[in-house]
Amino acid sequence: MEPPTHPTRPTGMDKQRLALTALILLPFPLLAACGTESGSDSGSGSVGSGSTKTTVTGVHWNVDSLTVDGKTEKAPDSAYLQIADDGEVNGNYGCNGFGTTATVKGDTIAFGTAQSTDMACLGTPMEFEEAFAGTLTDGEFTAERADGKLTLTSKKGATVKLSEEKPAELYGTKWQINSLMDHEVAQSLPEEVGDKAWFTLDEKSGKLTGSLGCNRVTAEATVSKDRITLGNPGTTRRMCSDSLMAAEKSLLKLFKSTLEYRIDHRTITLTSENDLGISAVADK
Repeated sequence: MEPPTHPTRPTGMDKQRLALTALILLPFPLLAACGTESGSDSGSGSVGSGSTKTTVTGVHWNVDSLTVDGKTEKAPDSAYLQIADDGEVNGNYGCNGFGTTATVKGDTIAFGTAQSTDMACLGTPMEFEEAFAGTLTDGEFTAERADGKLTLTSKKGATVKLSEEKPAELYGTKWQINSLMDHEVAQSLPEEVGDKAWFTLDEKSGKLTGSLGCNRVTAEATVSKDRITLGNPGTTRRMCSDSLMAAEKSLLKLFKSTLEYRIDHRTITLTSENDLGISAVADK
């Protein structure tokens, strides 16, 4: 699949997506790691003890709110935190993505020095971002998990409230296409496409249905392990603007081929044998 021959000039959102793609490729050194070996200083990925011990790693935590100096602010929808079993941390402050490490001991969590993208995002409260980034440097946090919720309280009294978000399912999810992929480099779809490009896979019928940005599309879809084979596309015959039709032409090249798919929580990537493809996010 080839990107549109005349891409639009990058917007602020385009730059955000490209920067976040670069963040995925950025190596974050493990300053501290979670472990389970006896005598390890890094602890385990669980908080609490005995029958109340619950894991905090391997979970996608949406940030709900932040309380600093008695003032509570609601978090942007894009703010999240995820701690891998090996202690690597990925997240988003609300605009910028970040990566760091975490050490979990008993009911405490300490975060390492973070690396992040550096952007100003329109429509995103940067004050929250700065406060959240600063709070994670407060040192050790007391962690309390209950009923799909996680509360982190710093020694300075700041509180971060988070809630667990389940991974999206391959079938039945409306996948909103947000970018074209070329060898792991993302190129945003034209701004005019907006939320008009999407697809859904139905397990019972074995079909893909959706929209290419202008026209509706349907095709046979055979799923095997980590691959999806798409048949000939059937589409409506509308004519739209040049930018929409260019994006549609690129998306049509996904069909009549076998694509590797990978789901990372609520993001899916479909990649062809020549490393071209798309990225899409689960519609909430």
